[in-house]
Amino acid sequence: MSVRAPSRPSAVAAADTLELGRFKRARRAYGFDEVALVPGRITINPEEVDSSFELGPLRLAVPILAAAMDGVVDVRFAIEMGGLGGMAVINLDGLQTRYLDPTGVLREIAEAPRDRINGLLQKVYQAPVREHLIGERIAAVKQARVPVAVSTVPAQANRRSGLVQEAGADCLVVQGTVLTARHISRSYDQLSFEKLCAGLSIPVIAGNCVEYETAVELMRTGIDGILVGVGPGAACTTRGVLGVGVPQVTATSDVAAARETYLRESGRRVQVVTDGGMRVAGDIAKAFASGADAVMIGSIFAGTTDAAGGGYHWGMATPDPNLPRGTRIKVGQRGTLREVVLGPARVDDGTQNLVGALRSAMGVCGARTLQEFQLTELVIAPAIQNEGKLFQQAQQVGMGT
Repeated sequence: MSVRAPSRPSAVAAADTLELGRFKRARRAYGFDEVALVPGRITINPEEVDSSFELGPLRLAVPILAAAMDGVVDVRFAIEMGGLGGMAVINLDGLQTRYLDPTGVLREIAEAPRDRINGLLQKVYQAPVREHLIGERIAAVKQARVPVAVSTVPAQANRRSGLVQEAGADCLVVQGTVLTARHISRSYDQLSFEKLCAGLSIPVIAGNCVEYETAVELMRTGIDGILVGVGPGAACTTRGVLGVGVPQVTATSDVAAARETYLRESGRRVQVVTDGGMRVAGDIAKAFASGADAVMIGSIFAGTTDAAGGGYHWGMATPDPNLPRGTRIKVGQRGTLREVVLGPARVDDGTQNLVGALRSAMGVCGARTLQEFQLTELVIAPAIQNEGKLFQQAQQVGMGT
């Protein structure tokens, strides 16, 4: 089933924008807390819906990727995530490839006082990436016969692509704060996604992107998936440091519209992956209803007992030596990865049994597949989080936590 794309966001009528001043107008954009799903005219048994995700030759029973965060993914976590039906992404520019055994460094990050953490992060990430560890980490996960993806900065993508494919990685993620198909620089060569994709037999996901026209151009390069999200992560401060970002519901919808435009144009579907900003299962459901084909999650998984960070989480741009864009946050450890992904839930706040909640939302909205779920009606509902929840808020339980 295909979704009819709305008018191009860049061509939105003036009546749909607000005047910020005589010189500038702006579109209204929406985040997860401002919208709600409308139940369908039919309902379906959640056990009979299909929530699987396909990416090239990959088929994942769980449409969730674990973000390439050092506080989340190590080899052990990647094996567990793959065994549950999803896929984890190992950060090739992170601690797992800089240190033979990063356990001590991870412990040092967790134990550092607040006034020393930024300096410590910058210090530990100065260690060079050891190329041989890239293949070793991938091989260690593949020995468990589960899928694994790896993430690299654009500048290293060409050099690493052959190595990760040969080592057995199932997907290459090329990730930056913002990626475009047309990057201008006089000091280094622009990465050609066309050449990169042509030289690989594994799927390529690129991101991050939040804008319709940019997404269409990226899709035309041959990528298989696109990450949506600039700055919504729990540990990310990009929106504060750079002032850049678009709320995730609007960003996902705009990039999904680009997917439909490119699908009609080429006959090829590029998968949209909403990356970041989801705190509870309801946010995940809203991401899919906004147009996502899969989601990428960091902070929720950082709070599992299986995560590498020991209850702490920090963003990929946090150790930037020139302009850190993130901070370390304490997320605690509230359950196992299995409980968070597949349940059963032991808490009532929507942070466990994410797949069960997604399937229940699909059933309530009458969607048999994720593509049907993308057709779900959304309403603007800024009071949806607190309507009728006075006692929960007062007692700090359920939706009041």
